[in-house]
Amino acid sequence: MQINHFIEKIEKDKISIIRTWISSDSVIKLINDYSIDKDLLIKRYAFGVIDHYIQAVKNNQKIEHCPVIIDFIKYLKKQNIKASELFLLWSSFKNALMNFAFELNIQSKELMEKIVYYYEEIFSSILDIYSKSIAQVESALNKSIDIVDKYVIMSRTDINGIIISVSAAFCKISGYESFELIGKSHNILRHPDMSKKVFADLWNTIKSGNMWQGEIINRKKNGDSYWIKTTIHPNFDNRGNVISYDAVNVDISSQIELKNQQNLLVEQSKSAAMGEMISMIAHQWRQPLQAVSILIQKLPLLKMVNGDISDEMLDDVVNQVSSQLDYMSKTVDDFRDYFKPNKSKEEVFIKDVIEKSMDFLAYLFKINSIEVKYQNSSNSCLKIYLNEIVQVFINLAKNSCDAILEKSIEHGKIDIHTYEDKNSLIIEFEDNAGGIKSNLLDKIFDPYFSTKNNKNGTGLGLYMSKTIIEEHSGGKINVYNTDFGTKFIIKLPLK
Repeated sequence: MQINHFIEKIEKDKISIIRTWISSDSVIKLINDYSIDKDLLIKRYAFGVIDHYIQAVKNNQKIEHCPVIIDFIKYLKKQNIKASELFLLWSSFKNALMNFAFELNIQSKELMEKIVYYYEEIFSSILDIYSKSIAQVESALNKSIDIVDKYVIMSRTDINGIIISVSAAFCKISGYESFELIGKSHNILRHPDMSKKVFADLWNTIKSGNMWQGEIINRKKNGDSYWIKTTIHPNFDNRGNVISYDAVNVDISSQIELKNQQNLLVEQSKSAAMGEMISMIAHQWRQPLQAVSILIQKLPLLKMVNGDISDEMLDDVVNQVSSQLDYMSKTVDDFRDYFKPNKSKEEVFIKDVIEKSMDFLAYLFKINSIEVKYQNSSNSCLKIYLNEIVQVFINLAKNSCDAILEKSIEHGKIDIHTYEDKNSLIIEFEDNAGGIKSNLLDKIFDPYFSTKNNKNGTGLGLYMSKTIIEEHSGGKINVYNTDFGTKFIIKLPLK
């Protein structure tokens, strides 16, 4: 009966027990030492623990795992509380219950035994939860360590660069066994192509206690090379002295290889473009050279007919020849500027870029009777690498011209339209050359792919155009077939 009376009193005055529990010296010390939120402890956990205790005593049953207690243990574990300190916490709970019984003048041996029994049951349950939690953490930690060792390229060296430890992933990429690396200088991996300046900067940085990041080429055991992106940070002792260095690396060999291949494609594209430009210069010069030849032949004919050449006639011929030579010189200057690399972006109007691009092909359009129409609906400036965009426009127009000639299209046409759409500038190139076979549309931006039957195409023009528009200029290029031909749509961001 006294036990039931005790439980009834607890139910009515839980806060008194909690106040006694939380205000004990040992619990206050834990709260302060581990910055435990006192309100959270009371509202979320303490009431739940007492409710669970009441139900267990009422039903005279064994303490089972309680969700509130499990949550409480997880919370305390996050605060890094030790098992010995858990004992102090739950002993204070037991003492609070006993003090409450004494205040009620209940001095029953049976009640004291019940309080001790359920305290021991609760604490046993808590220790079980705590130890399982520790085991789970250790298991997860060991699993993480195994994963890191297997997949993360890591090494540790002393302050002199002597290797102390390496991960399995480090051994795999380098081709060495761990015993072949530990105790050796990290220079065992140094590639002769690696810049001395980079290594000097690396050592100066980490010796001063700072982190270093960069790309390094290393040499494998078999002599092959591999590229890594590495982050090296120093480790310190309690006095702030550097005692070792940890390096975490990412294999970027495939990215470097891809970049090298792309650079090769760029150079091949430039060579192909230069060949086409030389061909265009030859076309551009043909007419003025013929004019110069006729003017020079005109002088002996005049002398034969008139017996003499007047100063006025001579000046006229010289002026006309000079005019033709100026035109030829300007043509060379234009092509020379075209091949100059852009070091910085320029602010230009799209109308000027289109006209500059089409001027290169004007003679080609003229002799092949291809009509070029340009409609502009934009007055905004673009910030672009001018010569690169000119290269794209020339390539698109030249492709249309080649397709028109290859398919013997009468009245060949190329329509160019520029307009704005929200924060973008749209440039459309459309021809009437009959279009591209639907099964080839998805491939035309691939390197070395060409639709030209005469095999004069390098297959690099459209690949480079896509690279320039999408990677260098932050834009987008797409191609579609229309009723009469092909339409390329370029989208460039406005500045």
